[in-house]
Amino acid sequence: MRLEGVTKRYRDVTALDGVSFDVRKGEIFGYIGPNGAGKTTTIKIMVGLLRDFAGKVAMDGHAIPADVAAVQKLLGYLPQKAAFQDWRTVDQALSTFGRLSGMTPADLSKRIPEVLELLGIADTRRRKITQLSGGTVQKVGMAQSILHDPAFLVLDEPMTGLDPEARYQFKELFKRLRAQGTTIFFSSHILSDVQDIANRIGILDRGRLLHEGTFDELRARMKIARDVEIVLSRDSDRGIDPSALVWVTGVERTGPDRMVAHVRPDVDMDDAVDALIDGLKKAGYRLRSIRPLVPDLEELYVRFVEGGAR
Repeated sequence: MRLEGVTKRYRDVTALDGVSFDVRKGEIFGYIGPNGAGKTTTIKIMVGLLRDFAGKVAMDGHAIPADVAAVQKLLGYLPQKAAFQDWRTVDQALSTFGRLSGMTPADLSKRIPEVLELLGIADTRRRKITQLSGGTVQKVGMAQSILHDPAFLVLDEPMTGLDPEARYQFKELFKRLRAQGTTIFFSSHILSDVQDIANRIGILDRGRLLHEGTFDELRARMKIARDVEIVLSRDSDRGIDPSALVWVTGVERTGPDRMVAHVRPDVDMDDAVDALIDGLKKAGYRLRSIRPLVPDLEELYVRFVEGGAR
């Protein structure tokens, strides 16, 4: 799917301002940004729920909104809050959505048990929606989105309200679907989940796309220092002479037995760590641990949105 120059205004408010990005076939694309950034607006345009916008959106040669019916046959969609008629059973709810996606009764009788089993809620099939917890309703929503085996999944905050075990289950499901060729686009405010599974990331702020790319590309763009933490045995109480270590621009002590080595930006980090271990041993230091200090997505995101890379 390709979005090109997409702009959406609500009266005097610009929800999206010239947003452009690609979601590539077979990848997991994580879409992040603060509340009100325009993530849900983007998703509603992608699935054809919002049709009054400027710019171009297309998937597999089908333009939105002109060919939205063709696009929707390829899509599975989970809104931010799954909505079902409470008085219906899970089976009834899924059957209705399945029929709307063009599935036959024979398809549904086979597929509904499969997706419920996949999500660990096979025992809910005959229960009414109103009898389910919020997390289980979210799982039913996920079951609905994959019921017709779509090629492209668009998920708005799919792991909201889930406990850690269920979040892990969803992430493993996304990885499995991707391995089978499904393309997944999802928004989330749980940045650790995005870092765990997304191949590429889009950062949206106040309607503008600030970054599209991999986590490593974001880290490089932020020019984060390339540091390695060194923890020595307590009997190695003397300072480290940087001249004894290759590919290091400096060393600073951060505790009685802890130091941080600053690695040259042009050196592969794995090579640098190997050289540090070798150099420390040759210099007579007893090493307890050594590890690269890599910022997580949350740290990068906060720096980025606050203006560190604009």
